[in-house]
Amino acid sequence: MSAYAELERRFRRLALLDEAAAVLAWDKAAMMPAGGAAARAEQLAELEVVRHQAATDPALADLLDAAEADEAALDGWRAANLAEMRRRWRHANAVDAGLVVAFSRATSRCEMRWRTARVENDFAGLAPDLARVVDVVREIAAAKADAFGCGPYDALLDQFEPGARSARIDALFADLGAFLPDVLDRALAAQAAAPEPLPLDGPFAEADQRALGERLMAALGFDFDHGRLDVSHHPFTGGVPEDVRLTTRYERDDFTKALMAVLHETGHALYEMGLPREWRRRPVGEARGMVLHEGQSLLIEMQVCRGSEFLTFAAPLIAEAFGREGPAWSADNLLRHYRRVAPGPIRVDADEVTYPAHVILRYRLEKAMIAGDLAVADLPAAWNEGMRDLLGLAPPDDRDGCLQDIHWPDGAFGYFPTYTLGALAAAQLYAAARAADADIVPAVMRGDFAPLVGWLRANVHALGSRHTTDEVLVRATGRPLDAAAFKRHLEARYLA
Repeated sequence: MSAYAELERRFRRLALLDEAAAVLAWDKAAMMPAGGAAARAEQLAELEVVRHQAATDPALADLLDAAEADEAALDGWRAANLAEMRRRWRHANAVDAGLVVAFSRATSRCEMRWRTARVENDFAGLAPDLARVVDVVREIAAAKADAFGCGPYDALLDQFEPGARSARIDALFADLGAFLPDVLDRALAAQAAAPEPLPLDGPFAEADQRALGERLMAALGFDFDHGRLDVSHHPFTGGVPEDVRLTTRYERDDFTKALMAVLHETGHALYEMGLPREWRRRPVGEARGMVLHEGQSLLIEMQVCRGSEFLTFAAPLIAEAFGREGPAWSADNLLRHYRRVAPGPIRVDADEVTYPAHVILRYRLEKAMIAGDLAVADLPAAWNEGMRDLLGLAPPDDRDGCLQDIHWPDGAFGYFPTYTLGALAAAQLYAAARAADADIVPAVMRGDFAPLVGWLRANVHALGSRHTTDEVLVRATGRPLDAAAFKRHLEARYLA
């Protein structure tokens, strides 16, 4: 067996271990009773040990060296697969098994504590567990920084978006930071001069909300033979490409939030379901990174499903789902609700204009925590100050402030920037898709998403990790990631 073939065999085993952990993690979030937390933490930690042992087997280094020496014999997909194997090997070998176990246990404990802490508005109760997570993540960041020859925070970024660097993010966020305040002021002024949206009176039964969500998921192309929708404390997409698990959370008096969360997660699911099957369980066959992943979800949720064409199709289905009728349930009124610009404390409820400020805040804070410039105990005060600075408001309490997201309790430092970078990618991709196929927009109005999803399959999903994010975007849109399309989108949607 050639060195490359043996590497494929070994990385397939790693992929299967990752899949088992993913399903256990989904179950922990969506199905597991609270009393199972300690046992689940041990199960996940042991899986991480087994995976880490396989990923750091000394034989892998020799196999990688041998395969790279014969790389000229590999075609483009296999060469890209080998490069991704090397990157993952470097990440795994940068940390020892003890640190891997410490991370798994600390995040399992902290995530379970977060569930009650948020409900009870108890940051003080969460702080010791969160501080432990930050300490472990800082150790991991330092170890990976040495291995990758970059700063600690950049090493964490690379886990979620290969090759990402904070210097480039700083420049993009500075550009947005200079652009958005004027857009926000003008959007609020235009909104004030327009009629108020008619209220959408509840209550809305959870069963009806779920049925509506599933109906629209199916319309978008979600395959319920290979996935399902459930409830969790924080919406997410998990599972594996053949069995994609989506979650949302429902509010009885407001269906709009849960519905958009479902549509957002459906964008993630379509990406997973569209990955190249011939490269399944190989690194090159997986999603490129979280910028494109969030780009897919935000393209569906923000670019498409908050658009007039989608709501023309969906408005009758929404009214039917809740047994309502009248002008409040027209596409125009629903559009006013879904395009309402209003600075608020909650990221997942934020409109397109103010959403980047939420991400910029978290980006600044997590960089400061990793650098050692911000202690966990000081996070609430820093959060409130940042909200006042960026959005002119402070949350009413920690529950709607620094406790609102699951990412830090889960140890996902370096993830947050990909949300806004994904929004930039979404605008860029949707503009290119519309230019490439004039039927995409009329088809959306008819409830036919095949032209759009087909374009995404060909230009993003089916490429897996063969190319970098910028290479995917250049191939699809003609240029690397930038803010130009996103700016044009906001001006056309909110200022025209």
